[in-house]
Amino acid sequence: MILRQIEKVKWRVVWSWQGAAHVWKTEGSFHQWIWLNVIFGVLAFVLPLSLTTRGFLLMGGIMILAMECVNTALERIVDDISTEKRDAARQAKDAGSAAVAICGIGVGVAWVFVLIAWWTGAPV
Repeated sequence: MILRQIEKVKWRVVWSWQGAAHVWKTEGSFHQWIWLNVIFGVLAFVLPLSLTTRGFLLMGGIMILAMECVNTALERIVDDISTEKRDAARQAKDAGSAAVAICGIGVGVAWVFVLIAWWTGAPV
């Protein structure tokens, strides 16, 4: 029973890694988000932030990466259904892109408030 569960977890890890590798190979925007995560991740550890603040900021960056994976999945599904240009297909792809952008804006807003608090000496 336990070995069966371990096997299931193993395959979930393999499939997840394959999905992440596919997004890495095919999506330039994923590369941009990775680099931004590296830069802001370093900043999160350099600034004197509370563990909670640091955790939320790092989590936000990871959530953007997750949204980029979801957006890529949506694009693949739309493209697999038909290569014909359709308004619904364009709208679905645009909505996925908007989800990534909105998530990025949310994390950006959090960073702005953290940086303002740090600059003014307020607790962060």
